[in-house]
Amino acid sequence: MIPDPNLGALTAIAVYAVVWGFLFAECGLLLGFLLPGDTILFGAGLLAASPSSGVNLVVLVVGAFVAAVAGNEVGYLTGRHYGRTWLERRGSGRATEQLRRTERFYERFGWFSVVMARWIPWVRTFTPVLAGTAAMDRRSFSTANVLGALTWAVALPLVGYEAYQYPVIRTIAFTVAGISIAVSLVGLAVVVVRGGARRRDRPTLIDRSGE
Repeated sequence: MIPDPNLGALTAIAVYAVVWGFLFAECGLLLGFLLPGDTILFGAGLLAASPSSGVNLVVLVVGAFVAAVAGNEVGYLTGRHYGRTWLERRGSGRATEQLRRTERFYERFGWFSVVMARWIPWVRTFTPVLAGTAAMDRRSFSTANVLGALTWAVALPLVGYEAYQYPVIRTIAFTVAGISIAVSLVGLAVVVVRGGARRRDRPTLIDRSGE
């Protein structure tokens, strides 16, 4: 018998917090492209199937669905209120042309792209932001957002739950989930530290230029 990795030792509340928080960040925050949403969802489904985990599958899935939908809505609003404004303020011909191309794309393929982006790492983080920047129809975006969350945030935990009966799959998924979470946290920490260092350096550069 292959022992379960330590990821399975998380409390139910910790599992909910990690899964829902990571999903919201990956779908709603630009830094979320570093997060392994697929692995986390599948691994959470495996944990829910474990009798000793205390994780309730229904609570897990409902929360994952809400987090995924809310994250995409935040991404859409971010693009709508900030991304579009930023491009329009630039006023350059290139920025205007980029905006027009994005608008044409989302007019033709926006609904389909929002649904399918759920299954593509990195792409699912930037798609709602671009949809908002392109002023994609809100009703069309919302329906695609909900359907995409159902086919991804709900489906993957259910698949993981069913896969629990296979020990090899269970062990591999727990291990990969643990490594992915650790790597993601390290990556986020590096980005935050570098961003802080750059902000601290800016006043120094300005002071030197004014001398």
